[in-house]
Amino acid sequence: MAKEITDANFQELLAEGKPLVVDFWAPWCGPCKMISPIFDELAEEYADRIIAGKVNVDDNDETCAAYGIMNIPTILFFKSGELVHRQVGAIRKPDLQKLFEELL
Repeated sequence: MAKEITDANFQELLAEGKPLVVDFWAPWCGPCKMISPIFDELAEEYADRIIAGKVNVDDNDETCAAYGIMNIPTILFFKSGELVHRQVGAIRKPDLQKLFEELL
């Protein structure tokens, strides 16, 4: 299961130095609901190598504004604290898994 990421803990997770994958979502978002089980499955599969979590856009304005989140779902990929990839919109599992692998 993916971690819950909030404005309060985002910078702390980013500073850990482990690759970080963040899914920006909302409970009312249809495409978000589509990818949620896929994201959770990959979060579990890669839990020993990647921190994977979700930011609810309705509750975390600061982090959303900092990264210019305008559409959801948006998945951000961070390596060594730096943003290296932005995926906007729903994505199939093989394609998302490839992005997780490339982050390593």
